[in-house]
Amino acid sequence: MGQGTPGGLNRQHPGDRKNDGDKKEKKFEPAAPPARVGRKQRKQKGPEAAARIPTVTPLTKCKLRLLKLERIKDYLLMEEEFVTNQERLKPQEEKTEEDRSKVDDLRGSPMSVGNLEELIDESHAIVSSSVGPEYYVGILSFVDKDQLEPGCAILMHNKVLSVVGLLQDEVDPMVSVMKVEKAPLESYADIGGLDAQIQEIKEAVELPLTHPELYEDIGIKPPKGVILYGEPGTGKTLLAKAVANSTSATFLRVVGSELIQKYLGDGPKLVRELFRVADDLSPSIVFIDEIDAVGTKRYDAHSGGEREIQRTMLELLNQLDGFDSRGDVKVILATNKIESLDPALLRPGRIDRKIEFPLPDIKTRRRIFQIHTSRMTLADDVNLEEFVMTKDEFSGADIKAICTEAGLLALRERRMKVTHGDFKKAKDKVMFKKKEGVPEGLYM
Repeated sequence: MGQGTPGGLNRQHPGDRKNDGDKKEKKFEPAAPPARVGRKQRKQKGPEAAARIPTVTPLTKCKLRLLKLERIKDYLLMEEEFVTNQERLKPQEEKTEEDRSKVDDLRGSPMSVGNLEELIDESHAIVSSSVGPEYYVGILSFVDKDQLEPGCAILMHNKVLSVVGLLQDEVDPMVSVMKVEKAPLESYADIGGLDAQIQEIKEAVELPLTHPELYEDIGIKPPKGVILYGEPGTGKTLLAKAVANSTSATFLRVVGSELIQKYLGDGPKLVRELFRVADDLSPSIVFIDEIDAVGTKRYDAHSGGEREIQRTMLELLNQLDGFDSRGDVKVILATNKIESLDPALLRPGRIDRKIEFPLPDIKTRRRIFQIHTSRMTLADDVNLEEFVMTKDEFSGADIKAICTEAGLLALRERRMKVTHGDFKKAKDKVMFKKKEGVPEGLYM
């Protein structure tokens, strides 16, 4: 009976059953909890606990918050510095603003233009204007003293005449207007029958500017200037326009009456400015039309205006042939009353060539008619030879006026072609206007 109870064979030891379960359920068993869960953590005491630093693990949002606070700190520091500087600089800015308002008041008021005669010291000078005497005045502090020199143009206060500014551009505005910026459209091809005159003006004006070595090789000095004279409407100004069109030199156009100014000394000053600008912009050509306005013969003047005109002409004579060499500046004069000009103006050395413009002959008339009718629509019955061979004295301007008037008569009758009758009517009308419509023998 030592074999035990009846069910004893099938009984297993509890430890064996546990081992079997472990083998089956081991992979599904959760992780063991930490050892200190449910237990009271013992506090460490003594120096070891005091020296221990807890482990800190900052997150990303902590870093972002730190950066944000640093930016705010930087902004507050900048704001503090800005406020401090504003409080420190505010009195200085107020003083600067006050000074600026005073300067604006000075510059905003009307100013007169004058000349600086002499510098006395850093803050005082002697100035003069064109209409008054000389004054001893002060120079304001904001004026650039380095650019002030005797003879320069300055701005003066209208009441106390203190120097408040400096005119950088010393060129007279009238001289600036005289410069021809855009070349005229007329060329030598638009001039009919003046071959000899064109050849002479090319030799006297264009050739010295383009090929000066030719004159040096032959041992002569090129002409300083030419004068174009002849009947009105013979092409003097037209030839000057062609010269301006064909050359690349600076072209200054002046009318003689522009050199006559209101105040004493302004006319000679304008002549000096004109030739000074021409010398600065050389090579250049100065064309003075209607020179008889200032270049008439000298006589005993009875008025201040006549004496001023003579002084202007004397300055012109000095500029044409004075101590200063004109260099690459050529002068072209034009007039239709050469007999009234002063002999000193026409002598060799000032004006070396005199080019006459006569009334056109038959060959020249034919050429001028061809030029002006080349773009016109003519009828078949037009016979220009009748007008070419006429005994009436036509100038080039008269021929142009006849062609223009004939075209206007055709337009008046709504025709697109100009007939021979239009030319005949135009000729009669132009010749009547030329004689100013006065019947012959009316006032005899």
